[in-house]
Amino acid sequence: MDSQELQSLKNKYDIIGNDAALNRALETAVAIAPTDLAVLITGESGVGKDNIPKIIHQRSLRKNRNYFAVNCGAIPEGTMDSELFGHVKGSFTGATETRKGYFEEADGGTLFLDEISELPLASQAKLLRVLQSGEFIKVGSSKVEKTDVRVVAATNKDLLYAVSQGKFREDLYYRLNAIQIKMPSLRERKDDIYLLFRKFTSDFSEKYSMTKLLLTNDAIDLLINYRWPGNIRQLKNVAETVSALEGEKITPMSGKCVVDAATLSKYIPRDSPDALPVMTGPPQRDQSMSSSDMQMLVKAILDIKGEVDDLKTKIYGMEEPRRSVPAPELDAEWQGQGTPLTGADVDKTRVIDVQKREDPEEQEGNLSIRSAEKDLIIKALHRSGGNRKLAAEELGFSERTLYRKIEKYKIEEELKK
Repeated sequence: MDSQELQSLKNKYDIIGNDAALNRALETAVAIAPTDLAVLITGESGVGKDNIPKIIHQRSLRKNRNYFAVNCGAIPEGTMDSELFGHVKGSFTGATETRKGYFEEADGGTLFLDEISELPLASQAKLLRVLQSGEFIKVGSSKVEKTDVRVVAATNKDLLYAVSQGKFREDLYYRLNAIQIKMPSLRERKDDIYLLFRKFTSDFSEKYSMTKLLLTNDAIDLLINYRWPGNIRQLKNVAETVSALEGEKITPMSGKCVVDAATLSKYIPRDSPDALPVMTGPPQRDQSMSSSDMQMLVKAILDIKGEVDDLKTKIYGMEEPRRSVPAPELDAEWQGQGTPLTGADVDKTRVIDVQKREDPEEQEGNLSIRSAEKDLIIKALHRSGGNRKLAAEELGFSERTLYRKIEKYKIEEELKK
């Protein structure tokens, strides 16, 4: 593609930026669109992965047929097969009529499966069969049906690591990964950050008739040097919040609204990967932490705990040394699935159980972290007005994980009080 065609494509899908990795992703999408190859889109949450399958569909021979986008993380595990493959009347309680699934509805078209890592193992086996032969069976039926669907999948997880943990089928991974398109994170596109900020503030001011914002040089430096863990989605939220709270309604005498670094910093979370919060002791009564600082500290602790658990799993190829560490919590989504426990696994479980009995202080610390996590979830749900999708995005969970934690901590009962 030449530069003019590439810019025309960006304009059509409202894509802002000139980063080389972004351009390469768009060019790859256009190049493979006329084929029927399966595509796997990778990248962090909020980088704009959902634009790629739309481009692929619109540039393919299937563009006049149906296109469906399915968020696998938002579908309860018990209804996943029914949603994807359909069901027949009477197949389960509430199945009052036969229903088509997405694979039948999208016949001849394109199906975008977002958050593919959240697909249960049983459904993964059925998806693999569709990809290999185009065959599927409705829930409650014995009749084999055919479909012709191009599948584009996306994930913000490391699928190879999920394969190594028995949470994702290896054969399905390679079947989906015929072509991989990686979307760069926002911190990898520093030159695009200010362009995106200007776009978002300009759109917001035009929509609500508010003064356009002008950033000082130090504010621009602050903007582009922040790591943006929530990527474009987070940047848009910050841009619109600053516009709403700092911009003034347009009047005949209004001038420009200038925002400096000190003002902008109020809207950007203090979240530096190089400066983790450290506590040298319990806070004194007259030096209590603010709510926002406490939330940031607890989130950092939870992130570190998760990274340590992942690192342990990766590096220990033999029995784990006997160290005083809390046992990693079993993921309920995968219990009863994957490979059975080996003798070494049982020994490791015994070691951890003994350590738990011998170290009550460490057990108490684990309970404190879980209590803090429960508190964070409740606050996120309050801030989102009960919208679980928004709360999950804020907390960095998938919707399914959030639902599981709500049930685990009995948060529904807390919210009713």
